[in-house]
Amino acid sequence: MVSDETNKDAQPRKDSGFSLVELMVVIFIMGLLATLVIINVAPVGEQSRVGKVRADIAAFESALEMYSLDMYAYPSADAGLAALKTPPAGADVATYRPGGYIKRLRDDPWGNPYHYDVPGQRSGGGYDVYSSGPDGKPGTADDIGNWE
Repeated sequence: MVSDETNKDAQPRKDSGFSLVELMVVIFIMGLLATLVIINVAPVGEQSRVGKVRADIAAFESALEMYSLDMYAYPSADAGLAALKTPPAGADVATYRPGGYIKRLRDDPWGNPYHYDVPGQRSGGGYDVYSSGPDGKPGTADDIGNWE
């Protein structure tokens, strides 16, 4: 049997939980933090793409120099960078390095092929190797090449 004294000591239960205002404040703070993170992290992705392009161009330059030492000239504009992977038509196969001068021809981080111009107009050298950059259009200000 339950005595009356235990019922008198029992406090009425308060509903526990969060109010709508408390939840809205938390959601607002989380959104603000997410925005700050995105604003600070987004440029890092673009910087890493530019770094990848510069590394690829350096690899192309090295391969082009090895090609010119073996073949006594840079690949023609018609042969392009593909000449670093397979011997171009009319090339002396005896002097062409077995396996080519580069493992594979990749596109730039924006999905566009790298460009090769010979003779070079921008670099002041024998050739220009460049990416058309984020806009994908060659000859614009965002091009990244061996002249930088």
